[in-house]
Amino acid sequence: MSAEILGGIMFVTTLMLLLLGFPVALTLGGSALVFAFIGSNMDLFVWPFLGAYPTRIFSVMMNEALVAVPLFIFMGVMLEKSKVAEELLYTMGQMFGKMRGGLGMSVIIVGALLAASTGIVGATIVTMGLLSLPPMLRAGYDPKLATGIINASGTLGQIIPPSIVLILLGNILGDANQAAGEMRGDLAPDPVSAIDLFAGALFPGLLLVLLYLGYQALMGIMKPESCPPVPTDLAGAELWKRFSKVVLPPLLLIVLVLGSILIGAATPTESAAVGAVGATLLAIRARQFSLPVLRDIAETTTKISTMVFIILVGASMFSLVFRGFGGDEVVEEFMREMPGGAFGAMLLVMIVIFLLGFFLDFIEIIFVVVPIVAPSLIALGIDPLWLGVMIGINLQTSFLTPPFGFALFYLRGVAPESVRTSEIYTGVFPIIGIQVLALIIIALFPQLATWLPRAIF
Repeated sequence: MSAEILGGIMFVTTLMLLLLGFPVALTLGGSALVFAFIGSNMDLFVWPFLGAYPTRIFSVMMNEALVAVPLFIFMGVMLEKSKVAEELLYTMGQMFGKMRGGLGMSVIIVGALLAASTGIVGATIVTMGLLSLPPMLRAGYDPKLATGIINASGTLGQIIPPSIVLILLGNILGDANQAAGEMRGDLAPDPVSAIDLFAGALFPGLLLVLLYLGYQALMGIMKPESCPPVPTDLAGAELWKRFSKVVLPPLLLIVLVLGSILIGAATPTESAAVGAVGATLLAIRARQFSLPVLRDIAETTTKISTMVFIILVGASMFSLVFRGFGGDEVVEEFMREMPGGAFGAMLLVMIVIFLLGFFLDFIEIIFVVVPIVAPSLIALGIDPLWLGVMIGINLQTSFLTPPFGFALFYLRGVAPESVRTSEIYTGVFPIIGIQVLALIIIALFPQLATWLPRAIF
């Protein structure tokens, strides 16, 4: 047996363990250690190679961009607890409710606003499901359409910056870009960071919002009985007064956080700190702030942040051992020999990620698959920013694809019993089609992902 074959067996075994539900961090690190020990006894792995592991952990902990992760999580949890979403949904529903499909459009817009201010998909899905699904059903909306719209809007936090996924992808693609440069003999390639990925994902994220809105408008024309208009209580000056009070403050916070990053006035970490303080001020303003609430927010932030960083540590061990088996060289050679060159390799990776999304969480895909395939793709000449945006949207789809789409589970947990599970699953298929359409559009027009970063930076 060769080292490359043993590395492939390690990769497949790790995927199988993840599918069986074993903890991600322990599976990544544990399987890597076991196979490193087996490989060492078979003279297929150099055990001292693991001496680089402490340095890798230290570099993860010293990465300033990753400090933004707990801060953005704190910001999102704070906004969730401060009932900002509830106020936003009511106000936008008052503005669009008289239109056929207007309530669904308001849900999409609020989902986009929450995505740009939280970036936490699970919290957004649960919040939107609790707040918007009952009034949509009372208004006579088709349950399949209502649940599909909520799942779509709730997962926008995956791709609309500032997103935790984009921060993690930016970190991994930065390392992959450096490794690709070494493959090409370029020891100083143009750096790739989360800031670049934020700018690159902005237009594709807005494209998705427009496609969702177009889908809801089309349903209002083709199946008007599925999304009837709803009566509204506010109009005129009173409505605009409420708009300025409820919608403008979180909108200004989004502009402040994201705008300061894009214009280069602040790093993601600095902007995340501003966002955390701004979200706290919004909670105080809404009179939803207290010490028990703060303690709950701190505990939730700590749990989510710890999960992310312990997975990072485990993933570092996995990628190190996989490289020690020569797996990266096998992947590079396989990509180069793919029919169609860079396009064929990219298409294969997108299909694999899409299929893995049926069974694995996005974090598992980010830390298991992306570090392995990204260096080879970039070395073939694929733009790392375009690659990051394509992977980001593909990972967003993983939240929606049955049977293990996490968005479906989140919504099932808060949906009324009158909504059947089959209706939730059926309602998401048009949304998956929209996701695939978005990937095709961005593949045909990569400038959607690459123009803004190039123009700004």
